Amino acid sequence: MIPRILSIALLLPAAVVAVATTAAAQQRPLVTEDPETIGAGRVLLEAGFDFGRDQFFPASGLKGNLLRLPLIGVSVGLSSIAELQIDGGVRSQLSIASRTSAPLSRMITATGDSTGDVEDIVVATKIRVAGESAGRPAVGVRFATRLPNAGNESGLGLDTTDFFASVLIGKTIQSVRVVGNVGVGILGDPTRGDNQSDVLTYGASVARAVATGVEIVGELNGRFNMQSGTPPVGTESKGVMRFGARVTRGAGRIDGALLIGTTTRDPSFGFAGGFTYVFNAFHVP
Repeated sequence: MIPRILSIALLLPAAVVAVATTAAAQQRPLVTEDPETIGAGRVLLEAGFDFGRDQFFPASGLKGNLLRLPLIGVSVGLSSIAELQIDGGVRSQLSIASRTSAPLSRMITATGDSTGDVEDIVVATKIRVAGESAGRPAVGVRFATRLPNAGNESGLGLDTTDFFASVLIGKTIQSVRVVGNVGVGILGDPTRGDNQSDVLTYGASVARAVATGVEIVGELNGRFNMQSGTPPVGTESKGVMRFGARVTRGAGRIDGALLIGTTTRDPSFGFAGGFTYVFNAFHVP
């Protein structure tokens, strides 16, 4: 696993710079958060899907091809510097290729070659702390809570509530937008109600405008478990690389991306696509 991560890490800077927005707040297909918000009184709606091959769930022992459709996100501009985000999904469906013994495998009720559930909902607040200037990047913070909507009976959920706090940095250099995230996550132990695991969360993305309304994007986003020894199941280190493009026309935008996992728990490869629409919804006094 380590050689795989190191090789990807060495290739990432060259690959991302080669495919490097002039747009302020990045959204789909990237998941690394831009410190810029969408603006007071504006609403961003996004819908999409992703597919991952050879996705492994350590807590349940299930492995297979995972389709998530539709993934839905809503962001509301509460002020010029703050926004509320709600993200989730209607359905996750796993085509089961194999089953192994795991701490929660006895709880799975699916007996066939597939299982499905809803997506966990994430509720977050993003605040821009400092705007971007010629000699300084934009800086923001984001606080998020992931709710346990997906159950462990399906083998896809953990029934834990998790909390995340991140610092966001972003800088535009000519037609290139570079964004970085670093933070902490407090993840519940799905096998014990009195235990938790702390992880370091990270993200780095680059996007480049190559034509009017056309951008090529890339990122590495994931988490690193900082616990010594074996971490609680379901809280292990994970990471996914994304390379793709998005096309904006007026208030709408379509996107697509290739996904590459960096650990054995992530999909070996996959793809994603979706649509985003932004509009002025209300006036903030």
